[in-house]
Amino acid sequence: MVRKEKTTTGMRLPPQHQGLEVKIPSFFRCPISLDVMRSPVSLCTGVTYDRASIQRWLDSGNTTCPATMLPLPSTDLTPNLTLRSLISHWSASAASCSPVAGSAAFFAGPSPAALVRQVASSGADPSAALRELAAYLSDDDVDEFEKNALVGAGSAAETVASVLRRKGEQISVAGAEAAVRVLAAIVALDGIEDANKRRVAAGLAVDAAASAASLARVLRGGSCLEARIDAARLVEFLLANAGAEAKVAVAESSELVAELVRLVGPVDEKGGLDKKAMDTGLSCLAAIAGSRRAARADMVRLGAVPAAARALQATTEPSSSAKALRILESAVGCAEGRAALCKDAEQTVPAVLDKMMKSGRDGAEAAVAVLWAVCHKYKDRRAAEAAAASEGGLTRLILLLQSGCSAAARQMALELLKIYKVNAKSCLAGYDSKTAHIMPF
Repeated sequence: MVRKEKTTTGMRLPPQHQGLEVKIPSFFRCPISLDVMRSPVSLCTGVTYDRASIQRWLDSGNTTCPATMLPLPSTDLTPNLTLRSLISHWSASAASCSPVAGSAAFFAGPSPAALVRQVASSGADPSAALRELAAYLSDDDVDEFEKNALVGAGSAAETVASVLRRKGEQISVAGAEAAVRVLAAIVALDGIEDANKRRVAAGLAVDAAASAASLARVLRGGSCLEARIDAARLVEFLLANAGAEAKVAVAESSELVAELVRLVGPVDEKGGLDKKAMDTGLSCLAAIAGSRRAARADMVRLGAVPAAARALQATTEPSSSAKALRILESAVGCAEGRAALCKDAEQTVPAVLDKMMKSGRDGAEAAVAVLWAVCHKYKDRRAAEAAAASEGGLTRLILLLQSGCSAAARQMALELLKIYKVNAKSCLAGYDSKTAHIMPF
């Protein structure tokens, strides 16, 4: 690509063509970098910047608009599609007028379209081509129009997804991991249109069982934790965008569920948990639990209950807590799940109570459903005793009743209050607040 000199109003060409100047419209330049914008986005102040430049500005802790210095009530970035289209057309026109625009010296290696064709070739190992495609899609200097054209019209999404549908002996773990990197990049990039992202799910859903098997292989034998997380993110994306039949195929993959449970677990010898790995694994397990009731027993058998309980005790993120609680809510719907939870009731029940008011409304209602199932409906003595002995447990149930929860959650909370004894003066013995007594009845 021909680079410009920032001190001039034009684009400086190589020495043999220095008599030619390409004039750059001033409003095509980013106010921060002064370069032609590749991904123009607008702030709430109405000023447009290149995404990479303004993101660095915001990530540095700045809370003002760089051009106007006005405070930003919102840091949302809105793509300026009109300006992007103008820049794209101008770039194409400038390139066609440049005597060096088509010079092969400006391209290193095969074109992206040629890489896609290499991947589609059944007789070749696609690993190298896939790694180059992943680098191309992750390159901030590549125009987002070009990336979208490659993914959409260029059929890159479907072609790469077909690699994961190959049987185990037809593709190595390294090849599957490289394919996962490409698809994860497509799904994660803000500049890729949603319709093109959905091509990834559609490609994987063609044979969801085979895709699940390949993703499980990467989760099990990936070269690094980041590769395993990328594979789990594709599982989550597939579950969110595929049809019912594909979701069932994913939920029925025991090897995949086992690897997702392992992803939530310790990542080192000291038992440490990785926040991204844990959150992604919980997202997948919660989606599987909600997609098919028959998957509950299999998830429990593979260790989902202790994994979710461990994550519940370790995380401070409300969203992660809510996901762990939804997994436990699904698990207690079967006898095996209740047995697994009550086996360590002394640790699990207090953890559920502790996160009841720290995980949003959905998490709170999942927590009360878990406690109601094991303490009231099925009357497990260990769980009821752990709840009654839990510090602050009664207070949290009362706060839940006052929080505007659903009618079903309110009824379950009222029934759970019965496990706390009332003394002769009708004061709640378990109520441990130092403020004035709150009578829930």
